[in-house]
Amino acid sequence: MSEPSPPNGTPSGTPSGRPVDKWSPRLALLVAATFFMEFLDGTVLTTAIPSIAADFSVPSADVNITMTAYLMTVAMGIPLSGWLAERLGARRVFCLAIATFTAASLLCALSQDLAMLTMSRVLQGAGGAMMVPVGTLVVLRGTAKKDLLRATAYLVWPGLLAPVLAPLVGGALTTFLSWHWIFLINLPLGLAAFLAALRLVPAAPGDRTRRLDWLGLALTTLGVGAVVVGLELAGGRGSGAFAALSITAGLLFLAAAVWWMRRTRSPLFDLGVFSARTFRATATGGFIYRLTISAVPFLLPLMFQNGFGWDPLRAGVLVAAVFVGNIGIKPATTPLIRRFGFKPVLVFASLASAATFALCALLDAGTPEPLIFALLVASGAFRSIGFSAYASVQYADVVPAQLPSANAVSATLVQLAAAAGIAIGALLIRAFPAGGPWLGAAGAAGAAAGDPVAPYRAAFLAIAVFMLLSTLDSLTLPRHAGAEVSRPGQAPAAARPRRPRA
Repeated sequence: MSEPSPPNGTPSGTPSGRPVDKWSPRLALLVAATFFMEFLDGTVLTTAIPSIAADFSVPSADVNITMTAYLMTVAMGIPLSGWLAERLGARRVFCLAIATFTAASLLCALSQDLAMLTMSRVLQGAGGAMMVPVGTLVVLRGTAKKDLLRATAYLVWPGLLAPVLAPLVGGALTTFLSWHWIFLINLPLGLAAFLAALRLVPAAPGDRTRRLDWLGLALTTLGVGAVVVGLELAGGRGSGAFAALSITAGLLFLAAAVWWMRRTRSPLFDLGVFSARTFRATATGGFIYRLTISAVPFLLPLMFQNGFGWDPLRAGVLVAAVFVGNIGIKPATTPLIRRFGFKPVLVFASLASAATFALCALLDAGTPEPLIFALLVASGAFRSIGFSAYASVQYADVVPAQLPSANAVSATLVQLAAAAGIAIGALLIRAFPAGGPWLGAAGAAGAAAGDPVAPYRAAFLAIAVFMLLSTLDSLTLPRHAGAEVSRPGQAPAAARPRRPRA
């Protein structure tokens, strides 16, 4: 009996389902650039909300629906995108995604009212949902395990940089041009990406016999959508009961989807990928890690502006220090993982990140700016190390035929973690009033003086504790977890993934 093929089928372009032995840095850079566009547009609109509200003569709070609609569409579209790539071919779907995203960006810029902008954002989100998993799949299929660290080093930077740069980019375009340019800037970038994709992405026929698990898709889409909506509502003021109801309903839908896909012969996802401990880490410690680091770019600008009383430009420059740390450490991430292995690096990155969050809780308006800058550079560096390690280790023991499922599940979890991070950050700020016993004498003094920084101090201490949960999960990883990727050709026999029995 030959090696069984999971329901997701054999990756197109490689008849045996195994990746080729050569990967393309140019292709990985192209995919990373499209990811950056998608991630940036998820949050860049925040700084332009007052301008859009003024143009459309609506309350600023109403404009939030454009962000929610975009994020929800991206999250809900990811499960279907994996099947489309298998059915129609990854190259065709990836190019269609870029074209859809670019055309929708033009429609966003041309919108004359909030309804048109919201519908255009939904279309833009549909394009983004296809770019995220399909682009990654294209790169992973052409990457051997020994090159996986280098490939993921290209792919992780959008998720690290976009949330940090979004306030700066959005603020600059809105201030010096207009909010329309937030979308117009995507036109030349999208056209260039589309032409590059036609040249760089290998053409391969899709599997026309590939069946769609309609019930699994419906349950998964409804579940993800309900969770994202609940988290978005939880991040705002009010609607607490509805947010809790939406999240609960979403989790029930997702549980039903898992139950169904474990019993049907042609499931939407091959849940067998969770049998690999290194992949399970993306849903346990990896999810917590991404959640906490997603909360930081949300909390920092608010603390600097609402707590310290700084103007947006001054706050944006300091937040950019996280970006400096992300980029500065990037050349060292792969050597660090190869030298020490995934487990020690993940434990170190989470502990160090928790320490920087705790130190952020000690900041105030009188702290020297060079010291704040240095702390945030260090935080960005540790953030980058952990993010890169999780992005690589999750695929270390996934067999090629399971890549479509692993990739779609991972992309969905990344979206949920980002939404959860912002929601939890907002909840923490509201949960702790100015001053309080959790900060000891300083908290009592803050309560008496109405210290506006106190809620942010408490929030940073809380996310530092959350990050330690990620540390505990990393400590349970096998000693040589992902060694086939971190140390190709040197992995101990016990560390090599088991293949299905013949």
